[in-house]
Amino acid sequence: MQGLVCVLVAAALTNLYLPQPVLPVLAHEFGVAETTASLTISMAILGITLANLPFGALGDRFPIRPLILGGGVVVAICALICAVTTSLPVLVATRFLQGLFFPALTTCLAAYLARNLPPERLNVGMGAYVSATVVGGLGGRLLGGWIHPPLHWRYAFVSAAVLLLLALLAALIALPKDQGPPRRQAADLGFAALLARGETVRIYVVAFSAFWVFSASFNYLPFYLAQTPFEASTELITLLYLTYLLGAVMGPVAGRISNRIGNGATMAWGALLFGLALASTLIASLGMIALSLAGVCAGFFAIHAAAAGALNRKLSGSRGRANSLYVLFYYAGGYCGITVSGYMYRYGGWPAVVALGLAVLLLPLFTGLAEGRASVGHAPIGHG
Repeated sequence: MQGLVCVLVAAALTNLYLPQPVLPVLAHEFGVAETTASLTISMAILGITLANLPFGALGDRFPIRPLILGGGVVVAICALICAVTTSLPVLVATRFLQGLFFPALTTCLAAYLARNLPPERLNVGMGAYVSATVVGGLGGRLLGGWIHPPLHWRYAFVSAAVLLLLALLAALIALPKDQGPPRRQAADLGFAALLARGETVRIYVVAFSAFWVFSASFNYLPFYLAQTPFEASTELITLLYLTYLLGAVMGPVAGRISNRIGNGATMAWGALLFGLALASTLIASLGMIALSLAGVCAGFFAIHAAAAGALNRKLSGSRGRANSLYVLFYYAGGYCGITVSGYMYRYGGWPAVVALGLAVLLLPLFTGLAEGRASVGHAPIGHG
């Protein structure tokens, strides 16, 4: 069950990040600025942000399996539309529509795992879920900028749609029915109750700030490396995304580390590593940037896995709502990071993006420290 869920997550996230390595190609093909081309990423993230709460509520009230299958079909159809359109507004609008249905394959799948795994396996299970997001994110970037020639980025959308449809077929055949929503507890803890609790809000702050920096870094990295002194090709830039593989390793590793030193401490150490690695990208060497990106991925996914594990260990009910809020803050951070950092990049270049990122990383650092102090002796929450 856990393996099939991870395959679905990876297939979904493959669709999300397809345009990222070819943003310079899209900007040239459609004759638009960097920030306009970046709408193909940020509008999908905005759609995810807006749709998370409704899908979280649905996941607490209804069986999750039909939500997963229905949402996945819509995402796949949208990918095929993206492959054939020659209009940038249509491409951006379709990406937004895709984003609206991604929570069926992220929020609902996280809730499915949290509902069906025993508490002692949650940290490692959520770490595996995070690793699946890594594999999907890497797969999308490789499809978009390396496996298919960059000028043929449309084929990448077709490949991603076929991959997702195959994963959905496997889920239809083999994914077991979940245990069903714990109705009494789900009714007790609504969105307002979850947001009124400092212990859950801390986790949401970590998700927002960490993904802010991570999204901005990888979104404007292609523009940074395509310019002097690097003048790197799209294929070389895409090759650097292989550092994502560290994230696939870090998911379950961070889960095990969290079991030993605590989720809060893991978040704080991850933020320190993330910040040091991000600052190192200012050294004008492709080798150093490759090493720095490995550190960026390791630090970020340590934060992400620890935060997801901490949230679900705190809960005994309303996991659909809680995970939808987590993903809401997560992708809201990504949208804000890409948008704000776009203006920073336009007026201050890559150093301005890095400076802003280091400032934002203070949030997961200090929040992780606070979480470590506050979580000692706390029991899971499930009642309002």
